[in-house]
Amino acid sequence: MATQRIIYGTAWKKERTTALVISAVLNGFRAIDTACQPKHYREDLVGEALQILQEKHGITREDLFLQTKYTPIGGQDRNKPLPYDPSTRLETQINASFQKSLANLRTSYLDSLLLHSPLNTIAQTITAWRTLMALQDSGKVKFIGVSNTYDVAILEALERDGGRKVQVVQNRWFEGNQWDKEVLSYCLKNGVQYQSFWTLSGSPSLLAHPDLQSFAQRKGTTQETHMQQDVAIENVELDNKDEQILDRICSWMGLTEVTQ
Repeated sequence: MATQRIIYGTAWKKERTTALVISAVLNGFRAIDTACQPKHYREDLVGEALQILQEKHGITREDLFLQTKYTPIGGQDRNKPLPYDPSTRLETQINASFQKSLANLRTSYLDSLLLHSPLNTIAQTITAWRTLMALQDSGKVKFIGVSNTYDVAILEALERDGGRKVQVVQNRWFEGNQWDKEVLSYCLKNGVQYQSFWTLSGSPSLLAHPDLQSFAQRKGTTQETHMQQDVAIENVELDNKDEQILDRICSWMGLTEVTQ
C-alpha cells in the first residue's frame, strides 16, 4: 500500500489552519490529516487552504494525500455544529459525515478514511467498518482504517467478522503506552500502515536519550522551519554508526523483537 511517509496533522490548529496547511504544503508536505470533528479540527479551513494552493500555487488535489475521519458522537462536542444527526442509524451518520468531509475539503474523493476510534461495542464497530468498506468499494475512498485502536483483537475482528483487513492504523506511539508493541507488531506482520502520533511530545525520556541527541546532532538540518526539517527526514542517509545508534535506541525502547 503506497501512502505518504510523513503527514501534516491539523488537530488544534483552529483558525490558523488555513495558513498552516498552506505553509506545510509549500514547504514540502504532500499529505494532510484532519477529521470531521469540529471539537478539535477545522476541516473546512483545510479545504480553504487546498483551494488557495490550487488557485495561487498550482498544487492540485491530485498532488495531495488527504486523510480524514468519522468521529463517533462520544468524541464530538454537542455545542458545536455536528456533521451528522446522532439520532439516525450508524450507517447514515457515517455517510453524512463522509459527505460533509467531501464538502469541507472541496473534493470528490478521499485518499484515506478512518474510524476516529472504536465504537461502544464490537458489533457497532463492525457495522461502521462495513460502511467504510462500502465507501471504498464505491471508489470514493482509496484506503480505510482505524485510529486510537490499541487492542489487536479489534483489528482481527474487523478482518474476520467485518470482511476486510484494516489498511491503516493511526495510534499514539509513545513511551506512555510502551510503544504500542502488540498493535505495531500486528501491523508490521500484516502489511498494515502504522501511523504514529504524539511520539516526541509524549516521550520526554526518548528526547533526553543521549543516543538520540547524538543522532540529532549528526543528522540535524539547518533549514529555516520545522516543516522543512520534517520533510527532510526522508532524505537523511544513514552510515554504519547511525544504524548502530538507532539500533541501541530501539533496544532501549524494547522494540528489537517487534521490528525484526
